[in-house]
Amino acid sequence: MRHLYPYIAVGLGSAVGSLLRYLVSVFSISLFGSHFPWGTLVVNILGSWLIAWLSILGAHYTHGFVARWQPFLVAGFCGGFTTFSLFSLETIHLISLGYPVWALLYVLISLPLWIFAAWHGQNLARKMC
Repeated sequence: MRHLYPYIAVGLGSAVGSLLRYLVSVFSISLFGSHFPWGTLVVNILGSWLIAWLSILGAHYTHGFVARWQPFLVAGFCGGFTTFSLFSLETIHLISLGYPVWALLYVLISLPLWIFAAWHGQNLARKMC
């Protein structure tokens, strides 16, 4: 049974991350409207930062909390929370609605911000180690 713990942890983490992603999306739609996928933009920035931060901490503290919770936090929570497949679908959807400029803007804003967030998360974690 013990060999199933990582799989259970990933599944539970994914459920929590997916639920939180959904709540952020619903909240962003109620706040800003549905004309632009603000929720996906925000969760991918936060998720990129968090997954990079956790991976550095997990690599440094190999026997601590983060290392033990790595399957739940990284593969599970961050995997469920971030939405790169949804990002692709939303980009295509904006194009199909006749908003190619919005689609291009979405891609041009998203990718650099997600990469910057991951870089910042790694750097902060390195400073903490």
